[in-house]
Order: sequence, then structure tokens, then C-alpha cells
Amino acid sequence: MIVFTYDTTFDGLLSCVFFAYEQKKFPDLILSESDPKPLFIDEQYHVGTETEKSKRVWKGLEKKLSKFARNMMLSVWLSELPETTMLLFRYIRKNIDHPQGIEMNFGDDDVLRIKDIAQKVATDARKLTQFIRFQETADGIWFAPVSPRYNVLSLIVPHFRSRYTTQPWIIYDTGRNVGLYYDTRTVQEISFSQKDLAELKSGKLDNEKLSGEEAFFQQLWKEYFRSITIKERINLKLQRQHMPKRYWKYLTEIQ
Repeated sequence: MIVFTYDTTFDGLLSCVFFAYEQKKFPDLILSESDPKPLFIDEQYHVGTETEKSKRVWKGLEKKLSKFARNMMLSVWLSELPETTMLLFRYIRKNIDHPQGIEMNFGDDDVLRIKDIAQKVATDARKLTQFIRFQETADGIWFAPVSPRYNVLSLIVPHFRSRYTTQPWIIYDTGRNVGLYYDTRTVQEISFSQKDLAELKSGKLDNEKLSGEEAFFQQLWKEYFRSITIKERINLKLQRQHMPKRYWKYLTEIQ
């Protein structure tokens, strides 16, 4: 068994691809340094991330794969599923080795799995844009805690950046303790302390952290939601189908 270890970045994965072809050593497993290793290993290599080499691999993929297929690969990477690393390595290798590439070969299990995961990630990103609820803070920033299944914040940035161009906002992934802050010019990654994170996971900021009007507007929205609800037509099964329950704690109208 051949095992590669790497730094768990996408550039690191592409560097593993370069190393494999350079050394003619193709791994059975690609792990992080901290992952438990199999009992029986024939060869183990640590592959350092080298930007120039990863760029060469990516340029090679640009010649073989459509932009849509490359975006699917990136979506699969954002899924953070345990199978992701080896799935992408096999997919990349098959496309490199095939004269025309295999992105349209839906008889291949890896192609189908790539497509399936990419669709799930895209659905998660789409639902996130639908169910985000901003709260205006005392310092004038619109803040939205979220807990997506996949690491999709980077996929929804273009939507909110174009929609709220003049308004600073923070969209914060409480599950991964990382968020994106838009200051009306650039987007940067931020993170909070564990103490602050505990509050964010509740889905609602303390009143002293909200703007003077935010609590009032939240109450108005709840009253409106109650007023348009027809109790006799409540269908919780259908509601959960269109509005998954894992989003509820961050929805003002459900709280």
C-alpha cells in the first residue's frame, strides 16, 4: 500500500497529483499528517504544497475539462466529505490519462459520484441564499449566523455582494467557526472566540448588540408571519420538505 500525506488544501491535492506522475507512484490513500495510518504500509510519502506545480496540474485540467466540470470539482472539494480527496485524485488521474477526458462518461462511478456531490453542494448553497436572515447590529453591520451542511460560504458571496453593494455584512458559519465580512469594498475571512461562538449558535444576538430598530422589526416580521398563517392548512411535512428543519433556528419567523 502506498500512502501520501499532505496539508489538506486543494493546492496540496494538486501537488499530490504532480508528485504521483513525477515519481510514478500512485497512492492507495491520501491522508493528512494527523489522520490515523493503516497498519500495513509499503511506502509513505509526505507531499509538500508547491504552488507552481499545482498550477501546472490545473492548467492541464483546463485543457481536458469544461469550466462546468472544473466547478463541479471545486464544489466536491467544498463538501469536505471523507471520500473527497481520493475521489478527486482518481477523477483527475482518469482525465489526465484519457485522450479526451472522461467528464461525459456517466458509466464511470467516479464521474457519477462527482456529479452527485456537486449537485448536493449546489442545493445547499441555493437554500442558504433563501433562508439567510440578517440582523442589524448596533454598529450598523448586517449579521447572519448560518450552519450549512457543506462549506459553501464562498459560493454565495457573489449573490450577496451584488445584492447588498453598499451595506456591510457578515455571514458566519457557526459550525466551522469562520465567516465572511464584506466592508462594501472587499470580502475577508473572520473568526470569533469560542465564548462569542456559543452565543452565535443560539441563532439570535443579545438585544444590546442589536440596533435600536432591529428588535422592533423582528417582532413585526413574526406578527406578519403569524397573521398570514392559516392554521387549518398547516402541513409540517411539506414545510420541512421546502424549509429543512436545520435552518429553523436562524429564521426569525420560526423562533
